[in-house]
Amino acid sequence: MLEELVRLDKELFLFLNHLGNPSWDGFWLFITDKWSAIPLYLLLAIITYRVFGLKQLLLVLGSMALLILATDQLANFFKYGVQRFRPCYDLEIGESVRLVKASCGGKFGYFSAHAGNSFAVATFFTLLLGAKLRALGVFLVVWAMVVAYSRIYIGVHFPLDILTGALVGSGMASIFYQLFIRVRDRYNI
Repeated sequence: MLEELVRLDKELFLFLNHLGNPSWDGFWLFITDKWSAIPLYLLLAIITYRVFGLKQLLLVLGSMALLILATDQLANFFKYGVQRFRPCYDLEIGESVRLVKASCGGKFGYFSAHAGNSFAVATFFTLLLGAKLRALGVFLVVWAMVVAYSRIYIGVHFPLDILTGALVGSGMASIFYQLFIRVRDRYNI
């Protein structure tokens, strides 16, 4: 069963990866760049400040720093623990991968830290602000999905790497949001 799942994952990857077009490569390289999200992060900080004030903004920033650190390190733990090759290093399909950037990254790719971190941010802020700004939650989930897909588009992650990252990031965000609520309520922030 696991072999069948891996085979289907590779087939889906090749299909999605080959949808790429050189005229779109620059856009997807921009989306996948971790620095391209800085304006979004600044906007989320401004919204959080306006809705909750400075004290809660500082608590949110601390929570987000720990959330991203935890999600990123968990991704590294899995990458070196599971040791699933990235598509470009996979002996079965490596030659067929449409690799958009010069480097494929590290040898192992399970699970995607980009997907994990983007879904962690999207989930945390949806839980934090979703009741007041529903459209923001929808926007953040779509943004996280686009970032996650960019990893397939440029050729560095399989769909299961992305799905696992999205689930782990969302789960970690839920845990950290509950911790945020407890700290906020305990110390009347």
